[in-house]
Amino acid sequence: MAYNDFSAESPENYEQKCLCVLVLDVSFSMQGNPIDELQKGLEDFYSDILEDSTTANRLEVSIITFGSNISILIEPSLAENFSVPNLTLDGSTKLVDGVREGIAKVEDRKQWYKDTGQPYYRPWVILITDGEPDSDQDVDGLSKEIRVSVENKKFFFFAIGVEGANMDTLKKISSTQMPPSKLQGLKFSEFFKWLSASMTIVTSSKDGDQVNLPSPEDWMTGFKV
Repeated sequence: MAYNDFSAESPENYEQKCLCVLVLDVSFSMQGNPIDELQKGLEDFYSDILEDSTTANRLEVSIITFGSNISILIEPSLAENFSVPNLTLDGSTKLVDGVREGIAKVEDRKQWYKDTGQPYYRPWVILITDGEPDSDQDVDGLSKEIRVSVENKKFFFFAIGVEGANMDTLKKISSTQMPPSKLQGLKFSEFFKWLSASMTIVTSSKDGDQVNLPSPEDWMTGFKV
């Protein structure tokens, strides 16, 4: 994982920033409807962000994909500064490497916020996967890293498993504060609409506010009130 040097970048504004890093599975098991629906969900998410001026000025999005390789499709950016990339399939499932790249992106971007005098909310790292990590992936090491980081309030981590995902693995790498959730079918658009609504609430809040996120009933399997 390379160090992310943002030192040459100047802030667009000095609104309080919220970084959301999307770590997306593009392994071959996502071929067909899953990757098509994921693509559509991303496009809906992008449109929803742009519709709210506060969110558009405060929410930075980064998109990282993993398959046989780790690809940074979008560096942390406000919505007006990027377009939705086209997702392409790429082999196996280097899940741990992808998540670690997302964590590194969070830490380096937070340092940039500090260096440039921008206040920020706690970042989010969101994993979406339908597969089993490759056998050489250090799941135990990642589990410890995430749990310690979440306990120290470095970021929120939320894992979403779609059909075929090993939910036991996702539970292992998730904190007890935010256990993994399973997507209903291919309801990526519903998930991303929930995410955009959640980010709007977060970016409209003030430090110390209690934030109540929307109900996930439209996309989460087994959700109960």
